[in-house]
Amino acid sequence: MSETLRSAPPHSLDQQVRTQLRKWPQRPPGVMPSPKQPGTWLRGRPGDWAATNQPFLKLPGSNRLRTLPDGLWLHFSPSPVDPYVDILCIEACSSLQNLLDKRSRFSPTTSSLMAYCPLDWLLGPAQPNDETPRWRLIRMLRTEPAGPMILPVRDVRVVFGLKTRHYEGFVRYQVAQPHEFYCPMDALTAEHGHENPDMRALIARASATANFMRLP
Repeated sequence: MSETLRSAPPHSLDQQVRTQLRKWPQRPPGVMPSPKQPGTWLRGRPGDWAATNQPFLKLPGSNRLRTLPDGLWLHFSPSPVDPYVDILCIEACSSLQNLLDKRSRFSPTTSSLMAYCPLDWLLGPAQPNDETPRWRLIRMLRTEPAGPMILPVRDVRVVFGLKTRHYEGFVRYQVAQPHEFYCPMDALTAEHGHENPDMRALIARASATANFMRLP
């Protein structure tokens, strides 16, 4: 690990990760089109530097306790008859306490998790050089939305980035839950990290197809 990364304060480390995640594509790296996820992938977080509203996660009926992952990718159902999203979250954890806190937010529960997509995010462009609004890329939407879209989360996968000593200790002594995946923080702060074959392979294993021997 570089000396800069080792000594960086938590807020600086988070910023380094978000700076690199902004360079990642709309479809998570390594995730291939499949019958399990035939809809549209869009990066919800982090947004452009000027973005004021970005998607977030919440519990039904709650206006507080929002979950704002460092990275959030949403796969939107292609059908308006059965609307849902699958999510891939990336969380940078600067300490073990931070890891425990973030793990608890995604632990399996009997309550529902909702994804909130603000109206101005839906109306904004997904690509800097393409003015096509995001809502036109989401096939379940047939007309321009007039308000925010709140969708139930069907599937959750989370990639946690840990400092090297924490990562090595976790690998040796802990067991990840089925929806959890782990990588060294260096892999998230690296330039062009989304092109790293190991990162692409990790994200591919975090897809909805990874649980099946083969697909029909």
